[in-house]
Amino acid sequence: PPVDPKLVERPGPVLPGWVAAFAGLAAVVACAVVVWWAGAVPDAVNTVLRLPSPAYHGITLGEWALLTLGVTVALFAFGGLGRGRVGQAWVLTLFGDYRGSVRRTGLIWVSPLLLRRKVDVRLRHWRSEPVPAVDANGTALRVVVLVVWRVKDTVRAALGVRDHEEYLREQVEAAMARVLSQLPADAFHDDAPTLRNAEAVGDALTRMLSAECRPVGVEVFSAQPTRIEYAPEIAEAMQRSRIAAIDARHRDSVLTSVVDAVDDTVHRLTSRGLVELDDYERKALVKDLTVAFYTGRQGTAERF
Repeated sequence: PPVDPKLVERPGPVLPGWVAAFAGLAAVVACAVVVWWAGAVPDAVNTVLRLPSPAYHGITLGEWALLTLGVTVALFAFGGLGRGRVGQAWVLTLFGDYRGSVRRTGLIWVSPLLLRRKVDVRLRHWRSEPVPAVDANGTALRVVVLVVWRVKDTVRAALGVRDHEEYLREQVEAAMARVLSQLPADAFHDDAPTLRNAEAVGDALTRMLSAECRPVGVEVFSAQPTRIEYAPEIAEAMQRSRIAAIDARHRDSVLTSVVDAVDDTVHRLTSRGLVELDDYERKALVKDLTVAFYTGRQGTAERF
């Protein structure tokens, strides 16, 4: 998908928290001084604080203005204080317009007029539930994938898509459907590439998923299938096919070794002059040796 050129992360307006705390405290003190100067502080409080008690002469318009300004400054100063944490960022907006992102940690101040949207920028992993898929032969599968990812661009993740985590999960399913449909789950009778090569499948899945998630500010480091198995409704039938294929390969291997052993035995007997065989006797000897060697190999295999 195309990338919106306007959605580019930039530092947002932020101040150190101690500056705002000092300004808010100064505003509170200034308001208290104005109230005391106007004589509106009770005498009991002045006595406790060991302050003189000026005569109350009412609060003038100028003093009201100073009090209003002080209260406003205090509210802005203390209302914008926040704590930035490691692995978290804030995306700041004002009336729907992007104003910047804050990745600083510790006590900070952000204007209370700005809307803050928290984004987790830590390295995260997500293990999917068994997801249905099909291989190149149309065989139904169940696949579990482990995805390692993080938010790289906060503004794209927060404003470029409705929910970047849901977007990631849906792209995982789509990428798996495309990657797994290119190879069979098993090749019973040949050595063709299959989905059992987890490294190759994981590399292809990672490349595809990374390309799809980059426009929304999500960086995918790894997407590896942790389990690829047949769907429950066909698992038993496929297991029988796999056992039959393994048994056929075993029989071929045993037969090849038996034929080699018989040929070597007959060649040694005739080359050393131990026996003289015509065609009929040679065929009979080969038959007997083949049966004896094959029966012995089969018995040994069954014992192990």
